[in-house]
Amino acid sequence: MRKTMTSLLAGIGLVLACGTSVYAQDKELTIFWAEWDPANYLQELGNEYEKETGVKITVETTPWPDFQTKAFTEFNAHGDAYDMVVGDSQWLGAGSTGGHYVDLTDFFNKHKVGEVMAPATVKYYAEYPGGSSKYWAIPLEGDAVGWSYRKDWFEDPKEKEAFKAKYGYDLDVPKDFKALRDIAEFFHRPDQKRYGIAIYTDNSYDAMAMGFENALFSFGGELGDYKTYKVDGFINSDKAIAALDAYKELYTFTPPGWAKSFFVEDNQAITENLAAMSMNYFAFFPSLINEASNPNAKNTGFFANPAGPGGDQFAALGGQGISIVSYSQKQDEAVKFLEWFIKDETQKKWAALGGYTCSAAVLKSPEFQNATPYNKAFYETMFKVKDFWAVPEYAELLQQLNQRIYPYVIGGPGTAKETLDALAADWNATFKKYGRGQ
Repeated sequence: MRKTMTSLLAGIGLVLACGTSVYAQDKELTIFWAEWDPANYLQELGNEYEKETGVKITVETTPWPDFQTKAFTEFNAHGDAYDMVVGDSQWLGAGSTGGHYVDLTDFFNKHKVGEVMAPATVKYYAEYPGGSSKYWAIPLEGDAVGWSYRKDWFEDPKEKEAFKAKYGYDLDVPKDFKALRDIAEFFHRPDQKRYGIAIYTDNSYDAMAMGFENALFSFGGELGDYKTYKVDGFINSDKAIAALDAYKELYTFTPPGWAKSFFVEDNQAITENLAAMSMNYFAFFPSLINEASNPNAKNTGFFANPAGPGGDQFAALGGQGISIVSYSQKQDEAVKFLEWFIKDETQKKWAALGGYTCSAAVLKSPEFQNATPYNKAFYETMFKVKDFWAVPEYAELLQQLNQRIYPYVIGGPGTAKETLDALAADWNATFKKYGRGQ
């Protein structure tokens, strides 16, 4: 009897222990993201949430090159390792149509998220298909391409005098692509190991697309019609052709060996005294104002992507929204976290930590715009952004762009028109294969 009672008590203890374990598990949420500083800021924000609610937030990260593969491997296996994912904007199509993301349309409408967040972030980080009013993510990390520059080079009286003598106007932060090009040419001095500009050229993921889009959109060009999937007359229009030629010319003013550059190299262009101006996502600018990582921090300034010849001014969108994974066993708890995340006071904390808030109110506030040397340019940019195709087959479209544009930009044969005509043909075939626009 005693043995039986002991076994019974042990069994009860096991049940209680298991119950406690299950309960503790229910009070923890795992968010998957790429390995970079904003993920660290999100973990800090998550620690604040745990203090307030008792729910532990774990931000699990993986290096950027592995991020997409690891996420979709888990999605396709219907795994529940992640409760939420901070996915790239291009993932919306695959994430939603593949059944991997929870439909957040009711959440969006209930909490008026479309009024809380900047319009472009709602359009590109949350809605799919475009114009459908169906939402699959909450804008989390706003980002876009901007520029850093060497203020000391720009403000040197001798340089200013020489620039005006050559170009007929004052050397200043470029307001348009003509000035961007002239300044890049002016400071391009290979014999002094000083170069004009650093741009994105890497063709292994989306660097080339993000770089070229800054010219394309500001020159008045478009990738295509997002509703009809028509690309002829868009990606190979006269404006697009002029934009590609302009981007190729900028490449001629880059440092040597710049044919495979992305965010790491473009920051190094500033920190290692290589270039007068450098393209990069705003998310990588914090290290440029840190004297520990940038010896030129005090002499580094920032500006928004310049306007094109017709006055259009846009930038390539980066950044991500946060989605609830449909295979998560803790979706209700994840919803509570999102309700907390979109509050004004939380968005202020997010911005203060270093996260790029998408809150329209916070972005517009003088407090935010004056917090760093680049926040004002970021604010200006986030209301003037456009994105790549977000359809499920976006990876194929991206690969085709790289295969056509990359060789041309880095000095390959042919013309911009031939390059973009070939890309249009590639995209037409891809959209036809998936039954779009027919």
